[in-house]
Amino acid sequence: MKEKISATLAEVEGTVIGHRDGHGFVVRDDGQPDIYLSPNEMRAVLHKDRVRVRIIRHDRRGRPEGRVTEILARSDTPIIGRLLHEGGVWLVAPEDKRYGQDVLIPKGATGSAQPGQVVVVELTEPPALYGQPVGRVKEVLGDIDDPGMEIEIAVRKYGVPHQFSEAALAEARALPEKVRAVDRRGRVDLTDVPLVTIDGEDARDFDDAVYCEPARVGAGRGWRLLVAIADVSHYVRNGAALDIDAYDRATSVYFPRRVIPMLPEKLSNGLCSLNPGVDRLCMVCDMLIDAKGQVQAYQFYPAVMHSHQRFTYTEVAAILQNTRGPLAQRHAALVPHLLNLYDVYQALLAAREARGAVDLETVETQIVCDEAGRIERIEPRTRNDAHRLIEEAMLAANVCAAEFIATHRHPALYRVHERPSADKLETLREYLKALGVGVTIGDEPTPRDFQAISKATADRPDAPQIHQMLLRSMQQAMYSPHNVGHFGLAFEAYTHFTSPIRRYPDLLVHRVIKAILKGERYHLPVLPTPGEAQAKLAKRLEERGASDAMKRTRGRPSNEILGWEAAGLHCSANERRADEASRDVEAWLKCKYMRERLGEEFTGTVTAVTSFGLFVTLDALYVEGLVHITELGGEYFRYDERRQELRGERTGVRYTLGSKVAVQVSRVDLDGRRIDFRLVTDPAQERGTERTAGDDERGESAPRRRTRPAGAGKKGGRPASGGVPSTSAGRSARRARPRRN
Repeated sequence: MKEKISATLAEVEGTVIGHRDGHGFVVRDDGQPDIYLSPNEMRAVLHKDRVRVRIIRHDRRGRPEGRVTEILARSDTPIIGRLLHEGGVWLVAPEDKRYGQDVLIPKGATGSAQPGQVVVVELTEPPALYGQPVGRVKEVLGDIDDPGMEIEIAVRKYGVPHQFSEAALAEARALPEKVRAVDRRGRVDLTDVPLVTIDGEDARDFDDAVYCEPARVGAGRGWRLLVAIADVSHYVRNGAALDIDAYDRATSVYFPRRVIPMLPEKLSNGLCSLNPGVDRLCMVCDMLIDAKGQVQAYQFYPAVMHSHQRFTYTEVAAILQNTRGPLAQRHAALVPHLLNLYDVYQALLAAREARGAVDLETVETQIVCDEAGRIERIEPRTRNDAHRLIEEAMLAANVCAAEFIATHRHPALYRVHERPSADKLETLREYLKALGVGVTIGDEPTPRDFQAISKATADRPDAPQIHQMLLRSMQQAMYSPHNVGHFGLAFEAYTHFTSPIRRYPDLLVHRVIKAILKGERYHLPVLPTPGEAQAKLAKRLEERGASDAMKRTRGRPSNEILGWEAAGLHCSANERRADEASRDVEAWLKCKYMRERLGEEFTGTVTAVTSFGLFVTLDALYVEGLVHITELGGEYFRYDERRQELRGERTGVRYTLGSKVAVQVSRVDLDGRRIDFRLVTDPAQERGTERTAGDDERGESAPRRRTRPAGAGKKGGRPASGGVPSTSAGRSARRARPRRN
């Protein structure tokens, strides 16, 4: 009893996460379950504030509720919203509804902004229990329908650096326009080797080039594979202004029709890009690969290369399919080398299969926009053999880089991916058991176990849903100096070496490899402390992302290792930030796209089941929306987490992952980035027939990678356990977006 009272009165620190319905949560610094804040408690705080709270009670499911006892720090993140003039009062309605309160703007603090425009607000007075926050207009972004406005909002909303410092731009301007004689010293001349780049049609920066030729490996046949990577480290000096800006960004951010690069354009699209027909500096991973796809030897060296052709994936796939076609004839001198690349790819693919790497195909989509930035269509991104060829070549080079660094015991950043947590494994076991899948998973699974389930269920009608659950059970990959391997790819050591133009960890790996080649030791520069938002996210990643396996490798870390840990957490956090900003823009565009289709009917597939409804992805448009439980009919639905289904108690109708449904677009909330569907009358449901993944033949679209919706647990409006009546009004749940592994 004393322990329970003590736990209830405990005070903890954390970060406030607001909810669009007015309540909020405190994400605890210690990584324990979040603490619920009532709407009344949220009146004096804002989204992203740092607070100390006292746990005052637990609900019947044991979830804590808190009271704010102290505001430790106000968020310095600017608020973006629309300027309104109502009843003689100026105010800004935040675009991010998690802020929950409008910001009052004094008459003289509106600047040049006009009513209805999107503005950036700086708070001058925080909210109080009986008073709204007060601010001033800091920047005018423009009208809500201006082309690219969704990107302008996202970069500020997520704190994405989008302007280079004057010092960095000055450094870039001082760089040469081409490779000079002095730059060639100490480098291998590969300009006569027919290296080629293979990228997407819309690519503008080219990190990597490849070349392959047959070779004797031991007593058997094999290949010599060259992977040449842009030598960014030659131009971005350790600790210089360009380096500081690159570290701050940590990654390029990709939006539809726009990229915010990690490096200024002179480097990213010019001096460092392996453009065709010009000499470029590069770092080369030169590998000998045997007939079984095993790398038997490798070496790294700096070189000068000359790209002989800029190919697209589509072109290479076409040449491989028809080596006598017109496209192949146009590039006849390079066709033998492309065939060699294909041969080594087949061997590497066999090696991937032999080691049991998890290989789950998902449907990825791309947004095609018109000149005004509006969506024309959303289409599946097709992966062909050329995509996979480059992927396997890059994986091989990355593994060699990790092994090279590990062998020389030099600190660096590995790309680590740990095995699933015990909780996720248990959820997966229960799901597989409920579906009658015969293959099971132990407490310490291997990638081969996941691959076995994938193969065993490949011919089932619900295979896409099972593969989706396999993906959901995975951990997130992150950057760390502690090498605990890569579970998904089944590598004992793995790093990122192949994209230094757009990823800062790759740039660090290049510097480490160069230092080792010179017999030196690379030391991280003294870089600025990450911003508040990145520091908080890094802290949370460290607390929740580092497993016991990773912690066991740490021991007593030196100051040097602590510096590498900080760099890894910063890069991981900014990678998440870039993903979130990109998804936010895509969600905005999809909402605008669907506003023109209100009332239209479509067929779709259930891609997530929660206690408050179904998430459905339209088969033709690849857009996801929520069918709230209030739209499922006038009966009581019970949520079965094991089976991932909602079952009506009266009719017995079931909605599971993969169910085919007909829906109508009923509501689009642009500010909330949410689309609502309602079910179109289903004759099967009226007859009491179960609607499961096996009832209908699946369409072409398969579910993409998902994570559990926020509303399914502590952050989705605190749904009651067990059955859910479908008679209450409103749609309070918001979908949490997936994260990249």
